[in-house]
Amino acid sequence: MLRSEVLLSPTPMHIPDGFLSMGVIIVCWVLSIIGIGLALARTRKSLGERQVPVMGVLAAFIFAAQMLNFTIAGGTSGHFLGAALAAILLGPWAAILTMTTVVALQALLFQDGGLLALGGNILNMAVIGPVVAYGFYRGVRTLLGNRRESTLVAGFVAAWVSIVVAALACAMELGFSGTSPIGIALPAMAGIHALIGIGEGLITLGALALVTATRPDLVEAERAPVPAGMRWVWGGLAIALVLALFSPLASPHPDGLERVAEDLGFIERAQEPLYQVIPDYVFPGISNEALATIAAGIVGTLIVYGIAVGLAALLRRRERATA
Repeated sequence: MLRSEVLLSPTPMHIPDGFLSMGVIIVCWVLSIIGIGLALARTRKSLGERQVPVMGVLAAFIFAAQMLNFTIAGGTSGHFLGAALAAILLGPWAAILTMTTVVALQALLFQDGGLLALGGNILNMAVIGPVVAYGFYRGVRTLLGNRRESTLVAGFVAAWVSIVVAALACAMELGFSGTSPIGIALPAMAGIHALIGIGEGLITLGALALVTATRPDLVEAERAPVPAGMRWVWGGLAIALVLALFSPLASPHPDGLERVAEDLGFIERAQEPLYQVIPDYVFPGISNEALATIAAGIVGTLIVYGIAVGLAALLRRRERATA
């Protein structure tokens, strides 16, 4: 959700209702449904045992990490998207489902992004982001060879590109909606998100460095054998919950899309949500704002973990039944 004042937990590229025209909204929903449908079909055929818990852990980690906005130049903030990390560890199809789970929960439970605009947010962050990231990751890995250093470099490049391309897609949607001319929106969104992409790349690089150092078998999990034990699952979930504890430390500055909307004069087009459950990632009924944010982060992290694991397990069972 975007408003003219600074938000407590701003999030990049989460489009509110009011920014997109009905025609663009319909096109975004159609493309998103096609992408999700393809992901469901492909994931059912390729989903391994290891991907069930990995989808849950990644969804939880990405959700929690997205609450930790970091400041960039010009009083603007950004945060981790996670599309590249999900695509590298799961492959593009399972990554689409993982990211869709996160983005949908953010809109439905936390009013982060509009309900009508949810198709656009899913398209940009959950479909375009993973597919583009995976393509660049595989391309850079092919060029540099199959080494640990290649994985890290390719992960950084894929993460940066995924942020910029998703931002460009958002700018195109704004342009075709008549919200802002494409010639103005494109450079504005690209410039800010090129900087946010550096942060995305560094976080992705750090996460991949940790994974390759401790559990190299988890890289590209769709191609690896099933790991023994579940301690790594609980460890990953614990890391996500720890990140949620630090959510009150997020940068208070407006995110990239909100900054562009303020600078280009269309921020007032943002509409209030039709309902509120846990708006702005502040759990209702808790007077202390920091504790309310932590509670919202923990609740969201656990819910998104459960949904992602449940979805993966359901797809796995259906594929076994039809095999």
